Amino acid sequence: MLNFLARNLDSLLATYGYLAVFVFVGVESIGIPVPGETMLVTAAIYAGTTGRLSIFWVIVASAAGAIVGDNIGYLIGRTGGYRLVKRYGRYIRLEEDRLRLGQYLFDKHGSKVVFFGRFISVLRIFAAFLAGVNHMHWRRFLFFNAAGGIIWSTLYGVAAYLLGQQLLRLSGPIDLALAIIGIVVIVAAIVFLRRNEARLQREADAAMTRPIAPPS
Repeated sequence: MLNFLARNLDSLLATYGYLAVFVFVGVESIGIPVPGETMLVTAAIYAGTTGRLSIFWVIVASAAGAIVGDNIGYLIGRTGGYRLVKRYGRYIRLEEDRLRLGQYLFDKHGSKVVFFGRFISVLRIFAAFLAGVNHMHWRRFLFFNAAGGIIWSTLYGVAAYLLGQQLLRLSGPIDLALAIIGIVVIVAAIVFLRRNEARLQREADAAMTRPIAPPS
């Protein structure tokens, strides 16, 4: 199902436009693993290469989806998070080790997790839910959540939009070399983030040896 969606993002954008961006980013932010970030990047490139979408409204739709979806995820986590995780977490890959990582990070850096979690794959899907589970104050959550969603949407949207425009002009060895350098930088960034995620998971496992439990 997810592979089908990822392969058909262009047709979804052509049919539903900004609504598709809002829905995909929003659903991912609730905690359901759909390609929300891929939709944002695809929509921005689509806007840059076809001119059929406005990059401004792509960014607005993405930021709105991120904020709305995260707040729904926060509410779910706040009202019944632990019961849901124990019963259904394995179906969305939110197992005890990831919940332990979330508790560990919220104990140390709650606001930072909400803000920077938007930029880290595993945390982007679960950060809002975990903020609710760990009873982070809603106004504090909303501030850092909105800031992260707006900045993430703007940075990723503008970068992909400019890349989309450049893709139309790529020709010759110089342009090809620049494209390869860009790909290498992206791959290096992904590897760096994944290594940090693994290190943090090890720290969480070492620091929190008891079974997870709801906050008092």
